[in-house]
Amino acid sequence: MKKGFITSIIFMLPVLVYSQQLPQYSQYLLNDYVINTGVAGTKPYWEGKSNHRYQWEGITDAPRTYIVSAYGPSKNMKMGYGGYLFTDIVGPTRRSGLYGSYTYHVKFSEEWKLGLSLSGGIMQFMIDGSKITLREEDDAILTNGVQSAIMPDAGFSFFLHSKKFYFGGSAPQIIANKINFFKEGISTTGRLARHYFGIVGYKFALDEDFVLEPSLLVKYVEPVPVQFETALKIIYKNKLWLGGNFRTEDAISATIGYDYKKSILFAYSYDFITSNLKNYSTGTHEIMIGIRFGKLPSEKISSSF
Repeated sequence: MKKGFITSIIFMLPVLVYSQQLPQYSQYLLNDYVINTGVAGTKPYWEGKSNHRYQWEGITDAPRTYIVSAYGPSKNMKMGYGGYLFTDIVGPTRRSGLYGSYTYHVKFSEEWKLGLSLSGGIMQFMIDGSKITLREEDDAILTNGVQSAIMPDAGFSFFLHSKKFYFGGSAPQIIANKINFFKEGISTTGRLARHYFGIVGYKFALDEDFVLEPSLLVKYVEPVPVQFETALKIIYKNKLWLGGNFRTEDAISATIGYDYKKSILFAYSYDFITSNLKNYSTGTHEIMIGIRFGKLPSEKISSSF
């Protein structure tokens, strides 16, 4: 019980102060739209994807993350549209967001395009005081009830890409709204912290059957140190892929996935924890299911996953 209580308090702090507030997941290359909405419209078909992440198994009140996204192009491929919904549950806290996006693609040549994207939506933070044991029972900040705050949010992304190369950056929560759990009498200092993501990758065609894709994801939110995540994926006949990730100060991940008839995607990843949490957790599981509809991909080197 003591471990669960301490874990809950530690995990609750990012909700009340500046910290990493957006959900983390290992399969960012498979559902890259959630990281960078400029991806919408880069492929000639629509995609719907769902990620389920069960983090730090064995630790009481560990994070549970659920993400659903859908995105695709306009008929002339000059624009992209999309949206996503996520819920991140950590002990007595819950963060949920609903977003939509619009992307315009600037065509530099037959090979190169730049997607410029604006996104907006709402974010909700909730704290269930009934799940927290307080030292002072009359603490005015947390009661036995549920405290909730809803606020608007917006972000910006760019995504430069060709058939083999991609480079992008995004800034979600750019307006940094205050998180106010109480309407009057008590002030809180929490905010939606500005996040900054950068991603770069390249697809190497090894032969007619194999494609090798290294990538790098950089994440920053003040005052948390910059986090780097490197990934390497090998794709066989645009159907089967194996991959590995290394996330600094956190974990090493292994991923396997399958593309069924260019229509349905399945993927599973497992995180081997490298931080001190490895003494308490057996690891992290993540599952992704996706579906494509509309015009199906035909390129030999595909950016479909």
